[in-house]
Amino acid sequence: MISPKQAQLIQFLRWELAIPASSIAMALRHPEQDSGQLPMILWQYGLVTLEQLDRIFDWLERFGSIMEAKPAMSPHPDYSRFSGKETVDLSVSLVA
Repeated sequence: MISPKQAQLIQFLRWELAIPASSIAMALRHPEQDSGQLPMILWQYGLVTLEQLDRIFDWLERFGSIMEAKPAMSPHPDYSRFSGKETVDLSVSLVA
């Protein structure tokens, strides 16, 4: 699930920079995306130009970072509470 700030960033990418939904969806599936690296992932894969990346960073500076505080993980997580049958919904709706 994406955070409200990340949803705002995605809206900015789609409407202000005209980044295709498929490009954003690909970047959202990237393993490093959960640490707030969406702009850099888009740039590393050639999905945004340096000019667009600069505009993204300007937007982030103006409207806030997409990174949110995450709870600290225990060095020895308790996996016994998971049945192994849980599923994770990784789909993202990018339709306006």
